[in-house]
Amino acid sequence: MIANAWRQLKTRRPWVRWLAKWGLSLVSLASGILTLSLFRRGLEYFPWVVGYLLLLWLAGVVFAEAREALEARGRRLLRAAYDYTLQSLCWHLLLFLLPIYFVSTTLSSPNVLFLGTLGAATLLTAVDPWYRATVLRIRWASALMFAYAMFVTLVVALPLIGVRSGGALILAAAASMLALAPTARRSFRLSWRTASLAAVLAGVCAALLVWLARAWIPPVPLHLVRGTFAQEVQALEPVLPVSRLTAQAARAWDSLACFTALAAPAGLQEPIVHVWRKDGATLVRVPLTPVLGGRPGGFRTHSRLTSLGPDPAGSWRVDILTAHGQLIGRVHLTVLRD
Repeated sequence: MIANAWRQLKTRRPWVRWLAKWGLSLVSLASGILTLSLFRRGLEYFPWVVGYLLLLWLAGVVFAEAREALEARGRRLLRAAYDYTLQSLCWHLLLFLLPIYFVSTTLSSPNVLFLGTLGAATLLTAVDPWYRATVLRIRWASALMFAYAMFVTLVVALPLIGVRSGGALILAAAASMLALAPTARRSFRLSWRTASLAAVLAGVCAALLVWLARAWIPPVPLHLVRGTFAQEVQALEPVLPVSRLTAQAARAWDSLACFTALAAPAGLQEPIVHVWRKDGATLVRVPLTPVLGGRPGGFRTHSRLTSLGPDPAGSWRVDILTAHGQLIGRVHLTVLRD
């Protein structure tokens, strides 16, 4: 009866049809702005998001158990409510995470592609008609969206409790697949034992795949706060910082220092490496003291190249990497020919 009355109302009132199509998207946009305002308060509020993630997982479990039963009984409105709940939870999580991934992404590197996938997923979950036309019509698409949201959240959340970036990637990939066990059990009518074993196997495969692709994933929540070349570093501050230098001045210095300050959550100890390059060719890798999180203004460190060679002119770059190869940031210097 309610469904028939709703259809009649949409037939008589064009604005109701428009509101039915776009209204939820507008509400999501307004609530998303509130989510972004939470991000501006800082990562100390991230436990709220972890709680939100648990809510997302519980909603996903209920979704997997109840959606088909509701559809079989003709309870389309309740099924739509489940769909929208899952969509809304994913949307808020992804929107909250987007700025965090943005500041950890080096836009001139391949990890910008991962940021692009996150932006696309955020946009897809924000626009209700697009979501209904794609995710809800493709088998397993909603479950994969749920797993993706869990993965990108855990990659940020685990370093907040001291897990290093490499371990966070593996654990997040495995956990996001294990969380799909209830969905797999319901969809394929498996026993809990079989569904759990399948989820474990999927988790192992996902962890391996993510590990192989780790250079393409931003090292959230690590990011470069400051970085510069300088003549030297004293008292953990750069002396004569430069971004352009003449070859004559470079020969007079006959050495270069690269200063970096890296932001990291309190309690995290992350080993890092400075990789010196000139005109794209690798010169030296310099392991540094592990970053200690929680320092105001970022953890300051530096490396030095003691000989610039007879012809220092060219494009110099230092890549700041985690011990497992994730790119945190880059510092550039141009040495001009005489």
